[in-house]
Amino acid sequence: MTVKGVLFDFSGTLFRVEPTEAWLRAVLDDLEVPLGDGESARAAAALERAGALPGGASPVAVPAHLAELWAVRDRSAELHRATYTGLAREVPLPDPRLYDALYARHMTPQAWRPYGDAAQVLAGLCERGAKVGVVSNIGWDLRPVFRAHGLGPYVDTYVLSYEHGIQKPDPRLFALALEALGTDPRDALMVGDDRRADGGAAGLGCAVHFVDHLPGEQRPDALRSVLGLVG
Repeated sequence: MTVKGVLFDFSGTLFRVEPTEAWLRAVLDDLEVPLGDGESARAAAALERAGALPGGASPVAVPAHLAELWAVRDRSAELHRATYTGLAREVPLPDPRLYDALYARHMTPQAWRPYGDAAQVLAGLCERGAKVGVVSNIGWDLRPVFRAHGLGPYVDTYVLSYEHGIQKPDPRLFALALEALGTDPRDALMVGDDRRADGGAAGLGCAVHFVDHLPGEQRPDALRSVLGLVG
């Protein structure tokens, strides 16, 4: 197989969101809300169980009143915000401003770090002449994150669910990316961390390669195998 185009998922594949405790602490500091270390740690643990950090852990249990939203959360910016601020509000916090501020924080480049081998792999693909696309289930524009971390020049197209009203694993989202790259599905590879969502590309005839959604220090070089697949 000659790979001419590679599609990547965003969160858990190319980038990792900051830990929940760091996410909460950054917002507490910005708003100058006093909360001791013990209370902050307990609140962060509760937010993590609630699945309130987009790109972080999934909810232990989705509340019944949010179940319908959860299923379609990535189809629009409004649905995404409503879902995740709703999950966060399941956790009592000392200042009501924190809920919107937490949501805003996760959309900043400072909240994200590329995996250690992401730049090397994206640069290597470009050197080999392979086109690169990012296909993400998301409710906001992630392009500034790529630019801030120096990865923007390596990406030829972004196909984001909220801009099209379609979520992975719907094959139409992958088809839009391949059309933008001018790549036949049989010449493409999809790389992601979600067997169900990212596996939807297989329905078009794309090869699919999975990596594990782990903290960066636990996954220093999983993306490098993609270069071996491209050849």
